[in-house]
Amino acid sequence: MDIINNLMIGFATALSPANLAYCFMGVLLGTLIGVLPGIGPVSAIAMLLPATYALPPVASLIMLAGIYYGAQYGGSTTAILINLPGESASVVTTLDGHQMARQGRAGVALATAALASFFAGTIATLILALFAPPLATLALKFNSHEYFSLMVLGLVGSIVLASGSLLKGVGMVFLGLLLGCVGTDVETAKERFTFGIPELSDGFGFVILAMGIFGLGEVIRNLEDQRVREVVSRKIAGLMPTRTDLKRMIGSSVRGTALGSVLGVLPGGGAVLASFAAYSLESRVAKPPEGFGNGAIEGVAAPEAANNAGAQTSFIPMLTLGIPSNPVMALMIGAMLIQGIQPGPLVIQQQPGLFWGIIASMWIGNMMLLVLNLPLVGMWARVITAPYHLLYPAILVFSAIGVLTISNKEVDVYFMALFGVLGYVFAKLECEPAPLLLAFILGPMMEENFRRAMQLSQGDPTSFLTRPISATLLVIAVLGLLTAISPAISRKREEAFKEQP
Repeated sequence: MDIINNLMIGFATALSPANLAYCFMGVLLGTLIGVLPGIGPVSAIAMLLPATYALPPVASLIMLAGIYYGAQYGGSTTAILINLPGESASVVTTLDGHQMARQGRAGVALATAALASFFAGTIATLILALFAPPLATLALKFNSHEYFSLMVLGLVGSIVLASGSLLKGVGMVFLGLLLGCVGTDVETAKERFTFGIPELSDGFGFVILAMGIFGLGEVIRNLEDQRVREVVSRKIAGLMPTRTDLKRMIGSSVRGTALGSVLGVLPGGGAVLASFAAYSLESRVAKPPEGFGNGAIEGVAAPEAANNAGAQTSFIPMLTLGIPSNPVMALMIGAMLIQGIQPGPLVIQQQPGLFWGIIASMWIGNMMLLVLNLPLVGMWARVITAPYHLLYPAILVFSAIGVLTISNKEVDVYFMALFGVLGYVFAKLECEPAPLLLAFILGPMMEENFRRAMQLSQGDPTSFLTRPISATLLVIAVLGLLTAISPAISRKREEAFKEQP
């Protein structure tokens, strides 16, 4: 009965006219962002963070969440129609989705992506509602030792499960931790790594770093993209899948949803990892397997279900533990901190309307996306061809205004530009910036919990290994690193990084 009462609280919050409007705005923006190649949910949410200052906490988080899972829908449209994924989670959708479009079945492919995503979103929302409260109750029993070890596991997970070089991932984590140390030490009141620059006494703002690396850095990188966007068919017809198509979709959607729901919870997981894993699994269990890569409908249903499920279950560790499992969740934590909300297990008890309102809004948002995406396919097809050189000046201006709105300091615009250049350099060096952002968020919290744990244990570092939960988390982290070092895993990481847009 508790779950029913809690969901009633959530729907009462989410169905208010204002929150409904922000939910609709979020999923509409998310779809648009997913459709336009080169922007992506991370960049968009980073640039919209300043706008959350003026919004109520529930409305801002509902809108940002809608942008995230809405982008998973929109990315499939671009992947299917022009063989260019709108965001990273839709990379594998291009393999069979675009082949279906070339065979004159673009409408069926788009409908498959929308229906699979809606099914996965509905199931993932139910999983979030069922498993988040028990996990939050368990987290209340953690003390500083367990929280520090959990954050170490989160950072290790972001390295292990990310694509690209393991060594570069470790380097990005250490750089993120160093950037998080810049500013005035809370306990000693001494400045660290400020180099005598007064503007750094408060440290780097989270919004400045996120907007620079993920916003401006992506703008600079995408200006190099000279690919011409040619839509397979501007007139999309025949959206309804046949009975045979539906039979083939069901099993793939269920398997993709199950796999995506699990991987979304893992540190470093989320929509991207889920979509790749689901496609790999489906290509092994499907009969006959030779159809994959030539327009198999399972190759569209499985990854689209997985990326949407992974996107929504990634909210579980963020809302219950205050641990971001991917860059978008790190940005969501930043949005909560902007609103004066401390992420973690107490959110459910102290602000049940916010917690359950976000969960209820996800189901409502998925309904909106289903209604939005299928009738408006023709409009999205026209949006795809928008020249990028017309978009980036607006992005730059919006980002600069957003930074000035937050701090009213001209120097912060320069810092944002500096991080934008760094973001571009990271891309050229094939360094994935996600671990840096997670480390920047978790670093100060790790330091605080480490200091508190050492005080409680009277300076004994072995106390992290004598407490069962803490020791288990650290052992899992070490095993994860050892697994990632193996040559076979290292090769797959490099291949996955090269496949991303």
